[in-house]
Amino acid sequence: MRPLDPRLLRYARATRAFLVLSVALGVALAVLVVAQATLLASAITSAFLDGGSVASVVPWLAAVVVLRAGVAWAQQAAATRASAAVKRELRARLLAHAAALGPAAAPPSGELATLATRGLDALDAYFGKYLPQLVLGALVPIIVLARLAPPDLVAAVTVAVTLPLIPVFMALVGLHTEAANRRQFRLLTRLSHHFLDVVAGLPTLRVFGRAKRQAQVIAAISAEQRRVTMRTLRVALLSSLVLELLSTLSVALVAVGIGLRLVDGELGLSTALLVLILAPEAYLPLRQVGANYHASAEGLAAATSVFAVLETPLPCSGSSVGSGAGVVLDQVVVAYPGRPALPTVSLTVAPGEFVALTGPSGCGKSTLLSVLMGFATPSSGSVAVGGAALDTLDLDAWRRRVAWLPQRPWLGAGTIADNIRLGAAEVSPAALRSAAARAGALSFIEALPDGFDTPLGDDGAGLSAGQRQRIALARVFLRDAPLVLLDEPTAGLDAGTEAELLAAIRAHAAGRTVIMAAHRPSLVAIADRVIALPAGVTA
Repeated sequence: MRPLDPRLLRYARATRAFLVLSVALGVALAVLVVAQATLLASAITSAFLDGGSVASVVPWLAAVVVLRAGVAWAQQAAATRASAAVKRELRARLLAHAAALGPAAAPPSGELATLATRGLDALDAYFGKYLPQLVLGALVPIIVLARLAPPDLVAAVTVAVTLPLIPVFMALVGLHTEAANRRQFRLLTRLSHHFLDVVAGLPTLRVFGRAKRQAQVIAAISAEQRRVTMRTLRVALLSSLVLELLSTLSVALVAVGIGLRLVDGELGLSTALLVLILAPEAYLPLRQVGANYHASAEGLAAATSVFAVLETPLPCSGSSVGSGAGVVLDQVVVAYPGRPALPTVSLTVAPGEFVALTGPSGCGKSTLLSVLMGFATPSSGSVAVGGAALDTLDLDAWRRRVAWLPQRPWLGAGTIADNIRLGAAEVSPAALRSAAARAGALSFIEALPDGFDTPLGDDGAGLSAGQRQRIALARVFLRDAPLVLLDEPTAGLDAGTEAELLAAIRAHAAGRTVIMAAHRPSLVAIADRVIALPAGVTA
C-alpha cells in the first residue's frame, strides 16, 4: 500500500501544489492542537488548584479554536479544488492518450467511460479525506511528542512506542483491502463494458433470441460485483475496529501511567492534564488515515488503471510528411499479448491500385488496415507508404491524407451534416449533398423532418445499421484523400442497396489507392487485384 502514488505527481501537476499547501496547513493545525491543549490544561489547573480566574485564558482559547476551525476549512477547500483540478487533468490526458493510441490499443469504450467518469470521481475521497489526514498523521504526532517530551518523558516514550503499531496494522490490512478494491473495480469495468456492448447489440440479440441470455450474464456479473463489494466493506469495517481498539488501548496505557504517577505525587496536575489532552490527538490522525483509506481505495484503483493507459506506448511517429500513396509491407507481423493478430505478410500496392483483402474472419485484414493507419505497431517487419517508412512520418499529417471506413464506423452526437463533414469541415452544401447521394443516403436524409440538420444520438442513435453505414460512406466520399482504406464498406446493407453503391465505390477509387477488406464476392469483383490472407502470404 503506497501512501502516495508518484505517478500522481508526474501526471497531475495540481497534486504538487496541493501537497505543499497541505503540509503548511498541517503544520499550522498541529501547532494549534498543541496550543489548544496547553491553554486548556492551564485554564483547568488555574481554576481548580490556584483558585484563579480563567478570564484571561478564555479569549486566547477561543481564538485558537476559531483558528483551528478556519485552518481545517481551508484544508478541505484546498482538497476540493485540488481534486477537481487533478480529475480534469487526468481525464484530459486519458482521453487524449486513448485517442492517440487508436482503436486497436485503446481500452474498450465501456472501460474507458467507467475510468473517465465514476473511476476518477472516486479520487474526491482520496484528496478530500485521505491525503490531508496522511499529512496530519505524519506531522501531528511529531509536534505532539516534541511538546510532551520536556514535561513528561515517560508519557512521550509510551506514545512513541505504541504509535507505530497503528501504521503497521494499517499496512497489513491495507494490503488485503487494496487487492479487494482492485478486484471490485475490475468487475465494475467488466460489467460496464459488457452492458454497453449488450445495449449496442440489443436489436441483433433480439433477432436471434439471445437477449434473455445476456440479461442472465449481466445479472451474474452484477451479483459477483455485489459480493465483492460486500466483502470489501466487511474488511473496511473490521480494520476500522482494529485501529480503534489499538488507539484506545494505547491511550488507556498512557492514562493509567499518568494516574499512578499523579497519585504518587511524581507528576503535577497541569502536566497530567496536558498529557491526557494531547495523547488522543497524537493517535487521532493515524486512526483517520486508516478509516479514510478505504473510502479512497476505489479512486486509487481507478487511478492505477488510468496510469496503465497513460503508460501504454504510443505508435511511433516521426516528423516527415511523405508523399504519394503507394504501400509496401515487408514481412510484417503483429502480435498482441497472448495472441497473434496478423501473420507474416508482405505485399506491394502501387499508387492508384484497388486491392481487395480476403480471408477467413480473424486472419488479420482489419489489423492490416490498423497498421496502415498507425493504430497498431508491427512486432516485426517494415511498412512504407509513399516511399517513406511509416514510423518516420508525422502520423497526424499522414492520417489527414487517408480516408478510413472501419468495420463499425463511429457517429457522434451531432447533426447528420456534422457527421458527414467529420475530417472535411470546409465543404460546400453542394459537395455535401453530392457525397450523400453517391453513398445512397440522400433519399432517407431528405425524408427526415430536418434533413441534414437532423440531430443524432451517440453512435448514430436514431438510424438503422444500414443508414449509419451509408453516412460513413458519404464521409469517405467527401474526403479528397489519396489513400482509401475500407473495412467491409457495405456491411449492414441489403443486396439492392449494395449493388447501387458498388459503382460509386469503384468511381471514387479512380486515381486513388484503395485497400479494402471484404468477404462478399460482389465487393471483391470490383477490385483490380485480390490478395488472400490465410496463415501468411507474400504478394
